Amino acid sequence: MEAIVLTTEMMVVLGLLAFTVGLFVSEIIRIDLAAVLVMVCLGALSYLPGLGNLADINHLFDGFASNAVISIIAVMIIGAGLDKTGLMSKVASLILKKGGTTEGRIIPIVSGTVGVISSFMQNVGAAALFLPVVSRISARTGLPLSRLLMPMGFCAILGGTMTMVGSSPLILLNDLVQSANEGLPAEQQIEPFGLFSVTPVGVFLVLTGILYFMLLGRWVLPASPARDESTSGQSMQSYVKQTYGLKADLFEVLVPEGNILVGQTLSDIMDAHHLYIIGTDYKGKKVVAPMVDTVIETPCRLAILGLRRVVAEFADIYGLTVLRTPDRFSEDFATTQAGVAEIVIPPGSSLIGKDSKELRIRQTYGFSLLAIHRGEEVLSNVETEDHEATRLGTVQFRQGDTLMVHSPWDSLARLLSDRDFVVVTTDFPREELRPHKVNWALTFFAIALILILFSDIRLSLCLLIGAVGMILSRVLSVDEAYEAVSWSTVFLLASLIPLGQAVQATGTAAWIAQEILRLLDGWPLWGLQAGLAVLATGFTLVMSNVGATVLLVPLAVSIALAAGGDPGIFALTVAISTSNSFLIPTHQVNALIMGPAGYRVVDFVRTGGVMTVLFLVVSLTAMNLFL
Repeated sequence: MEAIVLTTEMMVVLGLLAFTVGLFVSEIIRIDLAAVLVMVCLGALSYLPGLGNLADINHLFDGFASNAVISIIAVMIIGAGLDKTGLMSKVASLILKKGGTTEGRIIPIVSGTVGVISSFMQNVGAAALFLPVVSRISARTGLPLSRLLMPMGFCAILGGTMTMVGSSPLILLNDLVQSANEGLPAEQQIEPFGLFSVTPVGVFLVLTGILYFMLLGRWVLPASPARDESTSGQSMQSYVKQTYGLKADLFEVLVPEGNILVGQTLSDIMDAHHLYIIGTDYKGKKVVAPMVDTVIETPCRLAILGLRRVVAEFADIYGLTVLRTPDRFSEDFATTQAGVAEIVIPPGSSLIGKDSKELRIRQTYGFSLLAIHRGEEVLSNVETEDHEATRLGTVQFRQGDTLMVHSPWDSLARLLSDRDFVVVTTDFPREELRPHKVNWALTFFAIALILILFSDIRLSLCLLIGAVGMILSRVLSVDEAYEAVSWSTVFLLASLIPLGQAVQATGTAAWIAQEILRLLDGWPLWGLQAGLAVLATGFTLVMSNVGATVLLVPLAVSIALAAGGDPGIFALTVAISTSNSFLIPTHQVNALIMGPAGYRVVDFVRTGGVMTVLFLVVSLTAMNLFL
């Protein structure tokens, strides 16, 4: 084969690659802007004499209409539609019920589930569908989103290696094998791979990813970026502790049949035991912010906010059971549904001179009063080191009082137009859930999934059918669909596609492969295979994994035959190693999770660097032992 000579165009492309990596790692400018800048530079340089092959100017922006980018837009809309019906919140509740609220238990459940799902559908689709689930889990548990999204995203990528339809390179592999067989004698021809031929390798990779984050996550996962929460709607526990020093937690308490609390009112219990009852469940009928004169009937469940010690004493006195984590009320008091907010009583308010009992404040306004901040004094039912407990229901409101309330967000939104209040908390969810649309959402999601699995229709079109169906059935409005798309992710991926095409079209990729394989000349079989895996890993960071696979599989087959190795294993090594894309956020999944979690490129370099090495070691070992 004739040697490839380094040309001026190749040197320019190599310079652009170095420039791109430098921008990504240094983060001098935002990563999506860096990608757009590189695309602009590529287009501008193509007008210079002798550089006309860098990019086809007429197709420079085709990346914005590529199959991958349109698929990501569609799957984000589908995920938002499923979330809008409350379905993803229910999935989050189920995961929390099974896995508790600790990082060490949630990560394997979420990551393992996404890994299995991505073995049958595109990994970016699996990651996008679970993004709202993980966001809600983060909100309910207080675990930073940055500690959960990277394990989920990495395992979505790893899950794509579990079947031959899990990733684009593996889907393409049998076609490349067939092309290679046309030039080989019968005794050297490669057997096509079956659907589950790679499953042992994929299973070991997914397990490795889960164990990696379970054992080393404490050190390798980035902490959550700081943000100002001074006027944000927050969880009860965090806000109450931070602002008022009330170390209260939410408990779900079971009151058995015939208990001596029967006949007592919520007000009596709250005043006597210095706690807040903010929810009741009697015979399956839940009430959030029940009226304080509600009479206890049994058996029932109570949602109680109070000191752990006080709630334990209360339960012990009356023979009640305190659940370890909220069950029936977990959804109602999740920060996506309700939380703590501050409301000020302005001059001229009709509430001045009245107390919460007289106003029947829970029934009238839909919130539970937790404390009153009056000057330097804090009035609350809960006793603290600095303040004695107060019968809050009998305290008359004054002008300027700041009320700390627990409220469903929809109730708080209604208070924004009420002149009797000034709502200080401004940053809280105001979304309108549409649980009555869940059947439509599931129908169009199922249609998209069936088309992907059982038809030859283009992936992006399958997903767009599902996305458009959700809009037409009014699961989402058009504006909500636009808002669901992470446009920074779209611009990042679409702008990098021309650079990947230039790497391949100018012969730069082939030249790099030639030079590296020249270095590997004379190495033992295992060294050649490892070298190909490293080469494929490097290529997939700067060009599409499909492009890297198309380029390297024929080379891998030729090397294997010349060295006396198994050409099928060498070809598979390339196809699997193009999923080893954790170092920088150029992979679609990494780009998807980068914005919501606030990751920086250095986070991927640190966490993904170890994962890259583990991927190489485990995949090569598994392929040689089990295939």
